[in-house]
Amino acid sequence: MRQTRAVKVKHLQIGGGAPVVIQSMTKTDTADVGATVAQIEEMVRAGCEIVRLAVPDNDAAIALKEIRKRVPDVPLVADIHFHYKLALLALEAGIDKLRLNPGNIGKHERIVEVVRAAQAQQVPIRIGVNGGSLEKDLLAKYGTATPQAMVESAMRHIGILEDLGFTDTIISLKASDVHRTVAAYRLLAEKVDYPFHLGVTEAGTAFGGTIKSAIGLGILLHEGIGDTIRVSLAAEPQEEVRVAWEIVKSLGLRSRGVTVVACPTCGRLDVDNFVEIVTEIERRLAHVEEPLHLSIMGCAVNGPGEAHDSQLGVTFGRGVGMIFKDGVPMRKVAGEDIVEAFVMETEKLLAEIEAKKLTVAEPELISIS
Repeated sequence: MRQTRAVKVKHLQIGGGAPVVIQSMTKTDTADVGATVAQIEEMVRAGCEIVRLAVPDNDAAIALKEIRKRVPDVPLVADIHFHYKLALLALEAGIDKLRLNPGNIGKHERIVEVVRAAQAQQVPIRIGVNGGSLEKDLLAKYGTATPQAMVESAMRHIGILEDLGFTDTIISLKASDVHRTVAAYRLLAEKVDYPFHLGVTEAGTAFGGTIKSAIGLGILLHEGIGDTIRVSLAAEPQEEVRVAWEIVKSLGLRSRGVTVVACPTCGRLDVDNFVEIVTEIERRLAHVEEPLHLSIMGCAVNGPGEAHDSQLGVTFGRGVGMIFKDGVPMRKVAGEDIVEAFVMETEKLLAEIEAKKLTVAEPELISIS
């Protein structure tokens, strides 16, 4: 695991050995407070831990104050480009982190004003280097947005902040392809101990972008590089959050919600609508936050083995499902009834887990005679 300094974003710690934090970005017009707050709440329900908002103009900056009031407990990041006054307005509104590149917001005195305001409020800054918007002199020097060019850009911005005594910093180095993204983060990891925000930017649709993000982020996280992540998809932000959680869960870095093991199906399949069953069960249990390991298997070849390793499982045989709990067969259910039966058993299991937690939490009663 890469050793980094710790940076606080509201109540959350980024880096310094803390668990990887899940982020996403609203896709509403930030000036539309009602729509933005509604989307933030939906993102948080999906497991988003830090929310970033675009602040392209004065209307968006002014709206931040009301958004902050309506979601007081959610760590908020203001995404600022070029306009230093928007950064100052965002700080006045009470945001918890700035995403900006200090070299892009104008004269030195303007940079100083923003940095001093951030220092006064103990608000960290994320330097966000993007392969699609590098400085012109670096593009001329390297010919294109190479990993080396991205790292030089990051070091340039880091230097501006360090010269002002500001080190409450997080860095991102995003490109739209996996190779450049991975290479850039690896290079910078050798040079600084700031925590990293990972992402493959403009990754694409929910299908292609999920694959690119899983590979790029997965490689880096497996190497111990990365402290917070955002999956960038042409999809709703809660879908980005779901994918991000699946990435960190698959690497054993975090646990949250239901993990469904489901067979890919083959000619041995003993139920006609297996894919629909798995999809519906996963949809019905999407609200669950308790980490659960479930298995849904289409035949008896691998089913009992997978069920043995799951808290709940079902394996099919000729249209009939056998539900297992902790590897022990519980009862048979007709195929058409399996979704309702399995969801009901999952809810019963959740109630049992919650009851155990309450029992452990209750203090022992001491009788005095």
